[in-house]
Amino acid sequence: MSTAPSMAAAHPASIAPATTLQDLKIAAAWGVLSGLAAAALIPYVAQLMPEVFAKVPVPLAVVAAAQGAQAMVVVGLLAWLGLRMGHRVGLGSPLMHAWLVRRQRPDWARLRPVQAALLGIAAAVAILALAPLVDRALPPMLHPPATAGSGTTAFNGFLASFYGGIVEELMLRLFLMTLLLWLAARLRGRTPPAWAYWCAIVAAALLFGAGHLPAAAQVWGLEPVVVLRTLLLNGIAGVAFGWLYWKRGIEMAMLAHFSADLVLHVAAPLLAPGSMP
Repeated sequence: MSTAPSMAAAHPASIAPATTLQDLKIAAAWGVLSGLAAAALIPYVAQLMPEVFAKVPVPLAVVAAAQGAQAMVVVGLLAWLGLRMGHRVGLGSPLMHAWLVRRQRPDWARLRPVQAALLGIAAAVAILALAPLVDRALPPMLHPPATAGSGTTAFNGFLASFYGGIVEELMLRLFLMTLLLWLAARLRGRTPPAWAYWCAIVAAALLFGAGHLPAAAQVWGLEPVVVLRTLLLNGIAGVAFGWLYWKRGIEMAMLAHFSADLVLHVAAPLLAPGSMP
């Protein structure tokens, strides 16, 4: 039996018929937001990897502008591809579709943003609870983050939260997870079964964790326990975000991710200075 009806019932606005130009309009909006988010990430990365940025011969503002311009183009393109593929497998951007294409009020009762935010907060709390257990086995820091006041750290974390909530979700969920399911649909000739969605969710979550390895390696080195910690803690959140993307659309995954990052990178530094979830 095809699962297409259940997909449509989950979030019909995300799989409603859309032209190439309509999807391009949504992708362009995401591209602009991605550019701003990528530029806002730079102060956080500079604090995390001070030795690397000490060697950069240009001001941080120039680095931020270049990073933002690149993200606007690259992530915007990936978002457009994800939107086009998503029509085949019941995935997409229902909130933006409602605002920019249908010009209607989003179906908030179906999207349930409060629940998405709470799920993100719960994922962050789980990470904070597990981190001390794993951190006991971590090696000494090779390159500690730059020392800063808790307020500065929290502010940089707040800016970085937009990158996680927007850019990472567009790349890993809207594009990558959708691509995996689109390929499965092409091979099967019909909508993939539920287990295929779970496989795509886990695969994207593992790659989400792998994407954080360079930063972790800069701090601790690439020891097995560092790899395990990074994949485990980020993977927990990635599974939650992937489920939300499947059931509610990319915006609810973004909201959960942003909420989780606010806990990890804003609340945690204020309440426990020096912590590194």
